[in-house]
Amino acid sequence: MSLSHRLIVVSLKAITSLICRIDASELERVPPHGPLIIYTNHVNILEIPIFFTRVQPRKAHGMLLAERWSSPILRWMLEVTETIPLHRAEADVTAIRKGLEVLVKGDILVIAPEGTRSHDGKLQPAHAGVVLLALHSHAPLIPVAFYGAERYKENLRSLKRTDFHLRVGKPFRLDNRGEKVTRVVREKMLDELMYQLAVVLPPEYRGDYYNPPIAGEKYLVFD
Repeated sequence: MSLSHRLIVVSLKAITSLICRIDASELERVPPHGPLIIYTNHVNILEIPIFFTRVQPRKAHGMLLAERWSSPILRWMLEVTETIPLHRAEADVTAIRKGLEVLVKGDILVIAPEGTRSHDGKLQPAHAGVVLLALHSHAPLIPVAFYGAERYKENLRSLKRTDFHLRVGKPFRLDNRGEKVTRVVREKMLDELMYQLAVVLPPEYRGDYYNPPIAGEKYLVFD
C-alpha cells in the first residue's frame, strides 16, 4: 500500500468515525483473500468511505460515475484507490472489463446494482451489470447492506453522531443451470440476488424487494 493510499484510508476512517457510530462487526465474515464481488444498496455518500476503510487490509475497488473525476482532489483520491469510472448512459464495456481485471487479481469489486442513491435507504430497481460480471468471472458474491444513516446531514448540523449499520449476507455463486442466458434469465438472476440483499435489511428498507421468498434461489449456489 502506497503512502498516499494509507493517508486516504486513515483520513477517511477518522472523518467517518467522527460523523458516525459504525457497527461494522459483520465485515469479519468477508473472506480474507480471493476474488469477490460485494454488491450493496446505495443510500448516500457515506457508505463508500466507510466500507472501503473498514474492509482493509483487503483491497477493494468500487465503480463510480465518470463525472466525479472532474474535481482535481477527488480525481487524485479515486486514482490512488484505483476506483473504476463508470459511464451510466451507455453499456460501459470498458468498466466491465476493468471490473473483471480486478477479480482476476484476486481483489474485491464493489458494485451498487441500483446505480443511484436512494437517500431514504429503500431498495430501488436494480440493473443487471452485476449479473454479467458474476457470470463472466465465476467469482462468489456477498450482499452487504447499509442502513441507519439516511439523515446524517441533519444530525451533523446538530452536532450529533449517526448510527451506521452494516449487515453481511451469505456468499453464493450464480449458475445458469445449463440454460441460455437470455434477458429474461438475467432479470430472474438479478431478482434472486437482490432479494438476498433485501433479507439482510430491516423490512422497512426493502423497498422494491419487500418479499424476498418470492424470487426463489434457482440460480444461486451457496458456498
